[in-house]
Amino acid sequence: MPEELQGRTIAILAADGVEKVELEKPRAALTGAGARVEVVSVQAGEIQARNHDLEPAGTFAVDRVVSDVSVDEFDGLVLPGGTVNPDKLRLDDRAVSFVRDFVESGKPVAAICHGPWTLVEAGIVAGRRLTSYPSIRTDLRNAGADVVDEEVVVDGNLITSRSPKDLPAFCAAILRQFARTPAG
Repeated sequence: MPEELQGRTIAILAADGVEKVELEKPRAALTGAGARVEVVSVQAGEIQARNHDLEPAGTFAVDRVVSDVSVDEFDGLVLPGGTVNPDKLRLDDRAVSFVRDFVESGKPVAAICHGPWTLVEAGIVAGRRLTSYPSIRTDLRNAGADVVDEEVVVDGNLITSRSPKDLPAFCAAILRQFARTPAG
C-alpha cells in the first residue's frame, strides 16, 4: 500500500476558504501511498483554510497556479470543499476549464462536500451519479446529475463524497481509483 501511487502526481485544486481537513486528509492519504501532491490555486502564495467554514484554520502553500498547469502533468485531481473555496474557483475561467478538461480526459476527479459545485460550473454533471453536501444537491440536480445520499459515489472517473465525516471512505476510494489509472 505505501508505494501504490508511486510515480503519480495528483493536483488538489483549492482557493481561499478551503475546508482544512478536506485538503489535509486526502493529501496525507495520497502522499502516504507514494503520490506526489501539488496544491494548485488561482493565485500564487498561500490560501486561507477554514474549519467549519467560519473559523480561520491557517494557510496552505500554493505549489502552482492553475494558469500555469496542464491536465497532462497530473494523474488525478481532488476538489476539496468549504463553501467559499468552490465559489471562488467557479468564478475563475482557468480553474473551470482545468476541471472540465480533467473530467473529459478520463483521469479520475474526486470532489467532496461543496467541491462538486465546480463540477457544475464546468458543465460535466449531466447524466452522472453524484453525491455532495445536502445544500448543493439541488444545484447538482438542476444541472442534470442523478444525486444520491451515499458516503462515496464512484461514477466512471468521478468520485464524490458528502462531508468531512465521510473522509475515511473518501480517501480509501480515491486511493483505489487513482491506483487504477496508469501513471503518466
